Amino acid sequence: MGALMPLNIFLRQEIDRMQRVITVVRQTLSDLKLAIDGTIIMSENLKDALDNMYDARVPRLWEKVSWESTTLGFWFTELIERNTQFRLPDCHAQEITRAHKGWALDSVVLHNDMTRFMKEDIASAPAEGVYVHGLFLDGAGWVAETADLWSHQPKILFTPLPVAHVYAINATGTKDPRLYECPVYKKPRRTDLTYIFPLLLKTVQHPDHWILRGVALLCDTK
Repeated sequence: MGALMPLNIFLRQEIDRMQRVITVVRQTLSDLKLAIDGTIIMSENLKDALDNMYDARVPRLWEKVSWESTTLGFWFTELIERNTQFRLPDCHAQEITRAHKGWALDSVVLHNDMTRFMKEDIASAPAEGVYVHGLFLDGAGWVAETADLWSHQPKILFTPLPVAHVYAINATGTKDPRLYECPVYKKPRRTDLTYIFPLLLKTVQHPDHWILRGVALLCDTK
């Protein structure tokens, strides 16, 4: 694969972003040490970083170049897990289009099948597409035997979802009315900034039922 392939471009962008985060964190901690020793002046950004770290919160300067998190501990955990965290890029469709002759990019859409396996049960990658794990249902339950949505049990806020097999198809027909396009968000705070993509979930009831209930999938429940 060449350097200008879409997946490689996306990977480079992610690496550059992570390098920027690491650089800002390293510089902040180094300057804080010098400021505490009296070598340099304690600036407003350094004071904010020191106060936030004391309160176990993410410094505003770090959050500006990275991502939202409820506590500093969770933020560092996410920093470590970024290497294994899956983020599905739009360029996946471009790669699939090139692999299938006769497919037009405008008609290629993401599709998925829900497996009955958890992460520990998967030993190898699929022949095409990717496996997605670590998602939680918010506002609904999941029936493993039939692999479809159901009303969640009382006092259970989030339901772990089995592994999803996400792949691209050449969409030429109408959408299956038995599938609910469940929005996937990075965080419990649902905004356009935390929205990723929709995952199709099988349902016996009409999809509007789950829309009115506000059912969504979350990558992180913290």
